[in-house]
Amino acid sequence: MLEANFDGLVGPTHNYAGLAHGNVASQRNGRRPSNPRAAALQGLEKMRLVADLGIPQAVLPPPLRPNLDWLRSIGFTGKDGQVLERVAQADPVLLAAAWSASSMWTANAATFSPSADTSDGNAHVTPANLAGQIHRALEAASTAALLKRVFPGPGFIHHFPLPAGRGFGDEGAANHIRLALASGSARSATSDFASAAVPAGNYASAADPFASQPGLEIFVYGTEFLSPHKSGPRRFPPRQTLEASRAVARLHGLLPERTLFLRQHPSAIDAGVFHNDVIAVGNGPVLFAHEKAFADGQAAFRSIRKAYSALGNGEVILIVVKSREVSLEAAVSTYLFNSQLLTLPQGGMLLLAAEECRRHRGVRAYLASLPDRGLGITRVEFADLRQSMRNGGGPACLRLRAQLTAAQWARVPTGLKFTPKLHQRLADWVHKHYRDRLTSRDLVDPELMRESFAASRSLANILGLGPF
Repeated sequence: MLEANFDGLVGPTHNYAGLAHGNVASQRNGRRPSNPRAAALQGLEKMRLVADLGIPQAVLPPPLRPNLDWLRSIGFTGKDGQVLERVAQADPVLLAAAWSASSMWTANAATFSPSADTSDGNAHVTPANLAGQIHRALEAASTAALLKRVFPGPGFIHHFPLPAGRGFGDEGAANHIRLALASGSARSATSDFASAAVPAGNYASAADPFASQPGLEIFVYGTEFLSPHKSGPRRFPPRQTLEASRAVARLHGLLPERTLFLRQHPSAIDAGVFHNDVIAVGNGPVLFAHEKAFADGQAAFRSIRKAYSALGNGEVILIVVKSREVSLEAAVSTYLFNSQLLTLPQGGMLLLAAEECRRHRGVRAYLASLPDRGLGITRVEFADLRQSMRNGGGPACLRLRAQLTAAQWARVPTGLKFTPKLHQRLADWVHKHYRDRLTSRDLVDPELMRESFAASRSLANILGLGPF
């Protein structure tokens, strides 16, 4: 088996509307000018970096924006341009929601459980309902339809998004961690556990030693809808509910002994940790997390250690960063824990962090010492994702991870698999169709709408998917 990263292409309507309550960066940069062209090229460059390591990489197209069908469903009538004018006059927030390019953060697209973890031996996919944010809730239906095309045929079970009631707020893989042993033994992450490097775009031998063995799936929630915690966050509302997490685990047929439910630390939520992937990331036997990631503190880490040990003879590698080493505020401002933690084909793991981590003196110093600690993370690299970071999304936000068998990977449409040729075609497409400046005033411009629709038609031809 292998682990593939499916990155969302940044859409041509990338803008800073400040819609995401609880996302500090989004609110701080609300209504500032954005650069969609730079955002898309930065995302493509990160994909190229991952693919060049020999790690399977694919792309997901953005949905059509603006979402005129949704605007008409809530009472705005007339020709396309008239609809934009009328909603702008009535409620600029609804206008911004209809234009939102937030699907670029595909960590929120769905929760994916590989066939190694499920009772029926199929991979299970549940699209997130994203019920807590109006602009994100618009994505659920189109994401569900897209993922059925991305993961088609036998071996995949697709579920509907959970009911969108308050008790079932589901934010997808952004609140989900999978830990696993290496295949064939309980080798540690520091072992030479993989084959030689694989050329970019050729993933035939890119076996991931942690994808084929049963894993420990950890669901992280912010609140229990039926029994809310008195010690919950006070500044920002939690998004993921325990009820939603349990529902996904049931749908996926996960064994209780290989499933954990942990609550986010309320102080972290109030600091801007709206998703767990802003404060913790895991891969194989390694969990890299802040000490304030979970509400129960050390008890939560002990439960992870115990549940992981039950998988086999191996021990989990916990890299728990203390507040004195990296404060919550620094973790949120740099998105240190929103890094991608990747298994390298030649052995070891790479932590791919945002450029902001390098620019922060304290975080840079911590990361400089990390590879020498013998804890599985052998390399640290940085990616410039400034445009995404200003809207509250780092490297891990931009990708959905999927552990796949060779047969399942073969069913993924070839046109989505990242290669140097596809990279060049997409870069040319971005330069042709994307503006280098976008403000909230542009969202009422019919010409921007026509540009966005033309970009979508062109992208469908490039990816070979047909209309989406």
